Amino acid sequence: MTDSIELTKKPALKAKDFKSDQEVRWCPGCGDYAILAAMQSFLPELGLEKENIAFVSGIGCSSRFPYYLDTYGMHSIHGRAPSIATGLATSRPDLSVWVVTGDGDALSIGGNHLIHALRRNVNFKILLFNNRIYGLTKGQYSPTSEPGKLTKSSPVGSVDEPFNPLSLALGAEASFVARTLDSDRAHLKATLKAAAEHEGSAFVEIYQNCPIFNDGAFETLKSPQTRDEALIRLDDGKPIVFGDKAVVRSGYGLEVVETDSVADSDDIVVHKEDVADPGYAFSLSRLSGTALDHTPIGVFRNIKRTTYDQGTQEQVAEASAGVNRREALEGLLHSGDTWTVL
Repeated sequence: MTDSIELTKKPALKAKDFKSDQEVRWCPGCGDYAILAAMQSFLPELGLEKENIAFVSGIGCSSRFPYYLDTYGMHSIHGRAPSIATGLATSRPDLSVWVVTGDGDALSIGGNHLIHALRRNVNFKILLFNNRIYGLTKGQYSPTSEPGKLTKSSPVGSVDEPFNPLSLALGAEASFVARTLDSDRAHLKATLKAAAEHEGSAFVEIYQNCPIFNDGAFETLKSPQTRDEALIRLDDGKPIVFGDKAVVRSGYGLEVVETDSVADSDDIVVHKEDVADPGYAFSLSRLSGTALDHTPIGVFRNIKRTTYDQGTQEQVAEASAGVNRREALEGLLHSGDTWTVL
C-alpha cells in the first residue's frame, strides 16, 4: 500500500501581504504614498513568492521604499542602486529585481550608473520618482528643476537646463521606457505591469508631488481644467490624439497641431512601442517642455534585445563546458604576461 501525501497549495498573496511592519514616514500628502500603495496592490499580480522579489534603492525620500515592502530589499549608496542591483540581477536571474530612485539620486551623483545599466540592458526595473526637487535634503534644485527655479541653493533662480529623463534613457538605448503619474492609480499599475513583463532594463519615470518643497509641480497634468489639453495618453496601435489636438510628423521630429487642421487623418501619427530606432520615441519625449503643456504618458518604447544577464550567463556556460577546472586554473596562472620574481 502506498501512502499518498496531499500537497497544500499556498493561498494567493494579497496587497496586505506586501506591507511591512515599519511605520511609513513621508510628509503628509507626499506622492510616494500613492506609489507605494499602487506597488503593494500590484505585486501579487507577479505570482511570485515574496522571497523572490528584491527592491534596491539609493538615497532620498523615495529610497525608503524597501523598508515599507515585505520583500527582500536594500537601502544602498547614493546614486549607486543600479550598480548594486546589476550584481544581484546578474547573479540571481530567478529574482524580480526593482530599483527605486529619485531625480536627484539617479541623475546627479548616479548619472553614469543609470545610463550604463540601461546601455547594458540589465534585467531589472528602474522606477525614477521625479518631483523636480531635492526633498530629503530640504529643497535644493535638482537635475530636473525648470530654469529660473527659486530654491535654497538657487535664491535668484537656477540657470541650469534640466535633464529630460526619458530622452536620457532613450539616448542610452534603454529597451523599455515609460512615464506615468503618482495620482493616476490605474495608469500607474498598468505601467508597472508592462515594465514587469519586459525582459531587460525597464525605465519608468513617475511624476510625483512633493507638497513641502515643490507642491503642485504637475498640477497642469492633474487639474480637470487643464489635463485634457496637456496629457497625451499613448496607446499602442492607436492615433495620438488628445483634447482637440493631434501629433503629426514635422521635419525630423514630431509636433502638436489642431486636429481640425490635419487635412488627411493618415497624417496623424499612430503610436508604436516596438519601433527599433529610438529616434521616434525620442521625438515623443521632446514634446513635453518644462511647462508640461504637451506631456505624453504611457510606454514610449518596448523592444527586445539581448540582456546583460543572458550575455554573461552564456559566457560562463561556454567557459565551463567540458573544462577540467584544475587544469584551467593552472593554465590561467601560467598564461600571457607572467613573470618569475627571484
